[in-house]
Amino acid sequence: MVATTTFSGAGRSRPPWRRALVTGGAGFLGSHLCERLLDSEVEVDCLDNLSTGHADNIGHLTGRPGFRLFEQDLADPGCPGALPGPYDLVLHLAGPASPTDGRERPVQTLEAGGPGTRNALAVADRDGARFLLVSSPEDDGDTPLAPPSGERVDGADPLAAGTAYAEYRRFSEALVAAHAGAHGSNAGIVRLFAAYGPRMRTDDGRMIPTFLRQALAGEPVIVVGDGGRRCSLCYVDDAVEGVLLVAAGRSVRPVDIGADEETTVLEIARRVIGLTGSDSPLEFVEAPAAGTARPVTGFAHELFGWSPKVTWEEGLERTVAALTGGSGRTPAAAVTGDGDWPP
Repeated sequence: MVATTTFSGAGRSRPPWRRALVTGGAGFLGSHLCERLLDSEVEVDCLDNLSTGHADNIGHLTGRPGFRLFEQDLADPGCPGALPGPYDLVLHLAGPASPTDGRERPVQTLEAGGPGTRNALAVADRDGARFLLVSSPEDDGDTPLAPPSGERVDGADPLAAGTAYAEYRRFSEALVAAHAGAHGSNAGIVRLFAAYGPRMRTDDGRMIPTFLRQALAGEPVIVVGDGGRRCSLCYVDDAVEGVLLVAAGRSVRPVDIGADEETTVLEIARRVIGLTGSDSPLEFVEAPAAGTARPVTGFAHELFGWSPKVTWEEGLERTVAALTGGSGRTPAAAVTGDGDWPP
């Protein structure tokens, strides 16, 4: 049976929650979730230690009725007690935003996956809330360059650069699944494939922000191989809708949220250069390309009635407009500063 709940558009219905906790709420996706929940008359407590998130992402929410920011580390032992609740929904996004963050902050990354996820689950259990871990696939092809070795990082080698991020993702998912099985908790997992849009950091190492940063700085836009690798992009509005629809259900099984439409890396690079009005040349580099995981969205379509509505071309146009103020250009400070796009 297809779900009829919607959280955007003319047919929007009110979510079944009164108050939500969004961990990692000052990050790219977290800030959009906070905003959508507030717009749907849900009170929101945003938890973030601002290590990879940024206060500017939620600056426009500060002062809105029902919104509170808790600047704390979720992995700290006393954090659950500092969150008053009670919550009907806990959306857990606290952790590294990308594999690049995982490589630069390996200890914090592993703590986010272990103690951080355990504390978020404890808060949800305390209040009888629906819990949803927002995770990522093992490899969604959303990085412009493959690891130099060309080897898939699976966590087997503890000295490999990407091990902390791989284990963070894998362990947090395993912990949620084990917790739900052992305690009967209303806990689930959603995996986002190549979500992008306004407020992404230009320094997070993923494909879209990297191409944009290079194009806006007038640098060569670097494409691996011949650019023929295919990938799917999911605009943030569609990603948020999918997350909330899964949250409104009781699924424990991981649910993929990603676009069915595919395009090539070369087409994306050319589109970015065109939209930004950049003179950047394309530069093709020889590097071993990692395999690209494809979202299996049948479960999301059939059980939750979700399907993406924004094409990758339209999504890129919106993203560039938000970054440049609609001018197609942006001041150098926005490209070379702290790496966070303006809200």
